[in-house]
Amino acid sequence: MFDVIAYANAARSIVDAGKFLYAQGWSPATSSNYSARIDARHLAITVSGRHKGQLAMTDVMVVDLAGKAVQSQCQPSAETRLHTVLYEVFPEVGAVLHTHSVNATVLSRLLVEEAPWVLHGYELQKAFPGVSTHDSELTLPVFDNTQNIEELAATTKDWFRRHPEHPGYLIRGHGLYTWGQTMSGCLRHVEALEFLMACELEMMRFSR
Repeated sequence: MFDVIAYANAARSIVDAGKFLYAQGWSPATSSNYSARIDARHLAITVSGRHKGQLAMTDVMVVDLAGKAVQSQCQPSAETRLHTVLYEVFPEVGAVLHTHSVNATVLSRLLVEEAPWVLHGYELQKAFPGVSTHDSELTLPVFDNTQNIEELAATTKDWFRRHPEHPGYLIRGHGLYTWGQTMSGCLRHVEALEFLMACELEMMRFSR
């Protein structure tokens, strides 16, 4: 079983995150999915198909780390396993956010195939743990989009076990995944990455 109060707190943080991310234009309509850790074996995650700007507490359900529903008849997000593997790899993670912004969708399609997104020289890189200077590299892998979520989950799980310092990833033509020890920290990462993606797209536009 899971603690009901911990679930309620996690669900509230997800509902509030959805309103913020929708207002920024980073989670339009029913796109995106969000989760927050309840305990070592359970997490709260958005129910499939819900409008992220209109989330209610009943739009957040509980799953275990295998992605199976716990005491609910609702259907969790189709991408639930992409969340659960991150909680497995990073026991300190308390929240995972997947967004579908224009920046993430477009930039991920423009980046070179099979190459990660490497950032250098931006002051805002310091928004991420362990980064103390702009004179460093911040790397996010880019994975090809697929409907085979189990396969992608296995790929991302293996990648981040080997590269735990990377703070997120892009799915080509799809969106962004990032995480944090708290929901506020995770939202900070989304906001920082959105700024950095916007900068990169502007640099590409002016370099033509």
